[in-house]
Amino acid sequence: MSPPIVMPAKPSALKAHFSKSKPIIGVVHLRSLPGAPRYEGEPMREIIAAAIRDVHTLVDGGIDGIMIENASDMPFSRPEHIGFETVAALSAICQEVRNAVSNPIGITCVANGAIAGLAVAKAVGARWVRVNQWVNAYVANEGFLNGPAAEALRYRAQIGAKDVSIFADVHVKFGAHAITADRSITEQATDAEWFDADVLIATGTRTGSPTQPEEVGEVRAGTNLPVIVGSGLSPEQVPSLMAVADGAIVGQWLKVDSRWWNPVDPGRVERLMNAVEKART
Repeated sequence: MSPPIVMPAKPSALKAHFSKSKPIIGVVHLRSLPGAPRYEGEPMREIIAAAIRDVHTLVDGGIDGIMIENASDMPFSRPEHIGFETVAALSAICQEVRNAVSNPIGITCVANGAIAGLAVAKAVGARWVRVNQWVNAYVANEGFLNGPAAEALRYRAQIGAKDVSIFADVHVKFGAHAITADRSITEQATDAEWFDADVLIATGTRTGSPTQPEEVGEVRAGTNLPVIVGSGLSPEQVPSLMAVADGAIVGQWLKVDSRWWNPVDPGRVERLMNAVEKART
């Protein structure tokens, strides 16, 4: 197999968004939003209040950035789940977060929801959109020119949203989200860069299988873009992973009892950030 063609380095999106080196991004998991399949009528003020509590816990504990994820029933994963109500609700929540803290924020979506994610990000001043399946499911399998990722890139140009970075998942564990098992980790990284990603996320699986340092190395072999860790970071894994990665996204481990939908645990945030500060020095 010939080595991948790695594109020339471009300005780092991480340096553009964060003042600290090796930033840590905390995930805020929203409750089901109006218009989403599992929404059961919870008032928006309660959904927003829960999100803002988590945001303050993360920021007060030293987290550098906030990623807002409406993943309780993944309305951004299927086109038929992306309605005006859901987009409006997510926009309102993002604006409340922007008003509450000065830290940079981003949004998580899946490739089929990238256009809606980019529209919300541009409207509320979010700095990035994390796009799960940016390459491995929708581009590699459906073809770049006609797939949802290409549509999203054209849309990003049309609305002048080049300042909204694309953080693209490169799945280092085949299975779960990773559909194109015929592509190596390094090839996926090269694909993501060619398809205009700005930051690559070396991520495991939705079951929480952690990323390993050698897998971060395989992603790096295919790109000149910043590479951050997208799953499995804990205080014990900080030294080995932060030595090879440019930052990390942390979600499940920071929650009470390490459960996705529980509130953020301030004690866990403190433990993690203590380990990160040691790694930074």
